[in-house]
Amino acid sequence: MAAIELNGKSYEVDEEGYLADLNQWDEDIAKEMAKLDGAELTDAHWEVINFLREYYEEYQIAPAVRVLTKAIGKKLGKDKGNSKYLYELFPYGPAKQACKYAGLPKPTGCV
Repeated sequence: MAAIELNGKSYEVDEEGYLADLNQWDEDIAKEMAKLDGAELTDAHWEVINFLREYYEEYQIAPAVRVLTKAIGKKLGKDKGNSKYLYELFPYGPAKQACKYAGLPKPTGCV
């Protein structure tokens, strides 16, 4: 298993870069994962990441993109609960990429 070394800590990740231990997640590892993908996390990214972490805590599952879009629309408004907005933030797939940065498992149904 691969690992990301950061601030003297080692974070084990699977072959796709998802955290092996969800309890190791913190904002620093999220920023590092984004940096490794060539991205920088803005307040808009954090809004989605924090939403996903709350969703996972409540339902114990990482939502697929359609469920994510609908749930974000309900909580954050229609302007943010649409595929175009979410793909602008997470071009590699809103559910897949955002869950990775949020320290969550890869959503079921994601290739």
